[in-house]
Amino acid sequence: MKKYFAELIGTMVLVLMGCGSAVFAGAPQGFISIGTLGVAFAFGLSVVAMAYTIGKISGCHINPAITFGAWVAKRISGKDAIYYIVFQVVGAIIGSAVLYVLAKDSGSTTTLTGANGFADGKLLTAFVAETVFTFIFVLVVLGSTSQGAHAKFAGLAIGLTLVLVHIVCIPITGTSVNPARSIAPALFQGGAALCQLWVFIVAPLLGAAVAAVAWKALDTE
Repeated sequence: MKKYFAELIGTMVLVLMGCGSAVFAGAPQGFISIGTLGVAFAFGLSVVAMAYTIGKISGCHINPAITFGAWVAKRISGKDAIYYIVFQVVGAIIGSAVLYVLAKDSGSTTTLTGANGFADGKLLTAFVAETVFTFIFVLVVLGSTSQGAHAKFAGLAIGLTLVLVHIVCIPITGTSVNPARSIAPALFQGGAALCQLWVFIVAPLLGAAVAAVAWKALDTE
């Protein structure tokens, strides 16, 4: 059970820190505004921190898309994949719950949860963005953790890739590339966030599956 609880804690931290940066400091308000670049680094640094904390326990997926990609690439059993995803979603919900409690009385003028979303008429754009950027992200995860790769630097490579993905994708969807990160805030946000949630589940899983197939074709080991 240790690896499942590690995934729960890691996903909770990712959602709390990443989405929290968007809620409290992403927009010009209060004492500080970190903007898109700051939020991107908050998500990326959360992954780096957790990779070097729980990586030896669970591999630090903290993302159902990564777990799904690992399963397609035959790096994880079906049983472990299911439990990983369940605990990731639960961890994300805990992180969102803490964030919601902190934000609802804070005077924040933006979303209280950091939920993902896209503008009317931009469904195709959002779907393509989430699919392509998840593909890139999961491909880096699979490559940097593969046999023969420089494993000591995997956490850094993965975290910095997530930063890059957020820099480009935040203006489009707020950046998900992680179904758990989208499910939890949407549950607290409701409304349009829930209606659009399917995009942030289906597109990342599709991108992850394509990445797994692509990596299996590229890998020489």
